[in-house]
Amino acid sequence: MTDTATGSFGTDWQAWQDSWDRQQEWYMPDREERFRVMLDMVEALVGPAPRVLDLACGTGSITDRLLKRFPEATSTGLDLDPALLTIARGHFAGDDRVTFVTADLKDPDWPAALPYASYDAVLTATALHWLPSADLAVLYGRIAPLVRPGGVFMNADHMPDPATPRIDAAEHAHRHAGMDRARALGVPDWREWWALAAADPVLAEPTAARFEIYGEHADGDTPDEAWHARTLRAAGFAEARSVWRSPSDALVLGLK
Repeated sequence: MTDTATGSFGTDWQAWQDSWDRQQEWYMPDREERFRVMLDMVEALVGPAPRVLDLACGTGSITDRLLKRFPEATSTGLDLDPALLTIARGHFAGDDRVTFVTADLKDPDWPAALPYASYDAVLTATALHWLPSADLAVLYGRIAPLVRPGGVFMNADHMPDPATPRIDAAEHAHRHAGMDRARALGVPDWREWWALAAADPVLAEPTAARFEIYGEHADGDTPDEAWHARTLRAAGFAEARSVWRSPSDALVLGLK
């Protein structure tokens, strides 16, 4: 694996991966289900040995599940977050199937940092909702040329339906009641998890750098799944629609 000169031999990277998963699952109890459907569609459309771009990869959650299910796959993980990339590089150290790239998706030249000109699948989950829809449309236009003909792009993210406010409110209340129960059992939320990272000797410096880059977590305007499908078609995908949804989130697939 390239670009792995990060971290220390004494750090339990698996423990940090597990901790990140637990924190994320606190917000999204169906997180594994969306990953399963995402990989089902990868297999259905591009086969069991894909070249994948894990976009805004974080700790490499998608890559981890990809390689466990498809051992012959390869993955390029791209992110800007120095703390999450530290965990990802430590976790996948020594795995020649994985490459990590540091790049800013707001930089129009970010595709030039990639090791390949095209991919069978570009995958991302719960990572792009911080972008305003105008910026996300521009990003979709930059992603489309990276997907080979017949390849796929998938984005699993917050995509509420503005036409169903009462349903959305009831689901929100029900989900947050479950989150409160999980918190009582000691599951960390976003802020608590980052406080733990900031207190770790290895992650303290990259965590401080991360907050210099991003500041506090902020959301964009979270358009609905119809907007995503329409925008992907306008960007050059031949077909686009959702292939999974929960009451609050959806997985939208674009096929070149």
